[in-house]
Amino acid sequence: MSRVLVPAAALPGFPEATTLSLEPVEGALGLYALSSPQAAGLRLFVLDAALHLTDYKPVFTNEQMALVGDPEQGSRGVLVIVNTSDHQATVNLFAPLVFNADTGSCAQVILEGQDWPIRSALPL
Repeated sequence: MSRVLVPAAALPGFPEATTLSLEPVEGALGLYALSSPQAAGLRLFVLDAALHLTDYKPVFTNEQMALVGDPEQGSRGVLVIVNTSDHQATVNLFAPLVFNADTGSCAQVILEGQDWPIRSALPL
């Protein structure tokens, strides 16, 4: 199912992206293409962390959650950006995209003080 997300703060490198389109990749459960009608150069693949990274338990600050409207745990979604360079798919666990499933508000946040890598190999 497609969904529109609204960044609460500008995405790094794409300040013009005021809305984001989250489109599922056919045949790949929990993998999405993220783009923006305002930023032609923005096209990322993101992975639903809850489905694919069950050991990934980032801790968000109150300020980070306030950015997306303080969603309850059940209304909070976490997407990680997929990188396919160097012939190996990795995900960025240090700077996830957190969103409020009820409102569509989202923000890419930095998990300072936590030991999450910028490039983590995807589990097979």
